[in-house]
Amino acid sequence: MTHYLDAAVEAARAAGELLRHNFQQPLRVNSSEAHDIKLEIDVRAQTLITKLLLEKFPEHALYGEEGIVGDQTSDHQWVVDPLDGTVNYFYGIPHFCVSIALRYKGEIIVGVIYDPMRHELWKAQKGEQPNLNGKPFRVSERADLREAVISVGLSKTGVTIAAGLPLLQEMVHRARKCRLMGSAALDMAYVACGRFDAYIEQGISLWDIAAGWILVETAGGTVEMKPRADMKDKYSIVASNGVVDLKL
Repeated sequence: MTHYLDAAVEAARAAGELLRHNFQQPLRVNSSEAHDIKLEIDVRAQTLITKLLLEKFPEHALYGEEGIVGDQTSDHQWVVDPLDGTVNYFYGIPHFCVSIALRYKGEIIVGVIYDPMRHELWKAQKGEQPNLNGKPFRVSERADLREAVISVGLSKTGVTIAAGLPLLQEMVHRARKCRLMGSAALDMAYVACGRFDAYIEQGISLWDIAAGWILVETAGGTVEMKPRADMKDKYSIVASNGVVDLKL
């Protein structure tokens, strides 16, 4: 799998450089909604990632936030969020990333998350210890929720925001601190390397959390995902160090 991981790292770094170069520059908005923004740079970043990956692996498929490429029944499917944290990016908040994962027959086997503003690159492959900028990491060991830092995501629809607010209120009272950072992929990476103890979201897409999923699991944590019956292709997720007592 090393050649897959190397290709994902190369694509993530290339897309990250594109994002960093255009950060705080005039941006073209493709669409604007109540709780979300779509930018031209999202599309450009995914186009670049697609080119780099599928030139190397033309038989593979790509499933991304900005569209799909190739036969989605292929055994190998890249799952890509070219810019996770688009609203942060648009408002000049330097907290966003590139997320790239590879699924083989439905199982995630490679994951890369790259934060181009902090030059932090998390990478993992199935069966091996993950690393951040070449240094291995593990999830935290905090079990007491009173000592924990929890990220609670509030999604982009009224339904999932309404579902998330009671959970946020509960965690605010029970945990040491709660954070709403605006990038699900970075939240997952932060859980994986012990900065956060858990990340909870009521309505998320696969491309947001695919790479983070393998990071958390190979770092010793747990990920629980359930499809939402009321929202197509959306999931509720709890990613944690596996020992913090959430009692959801």
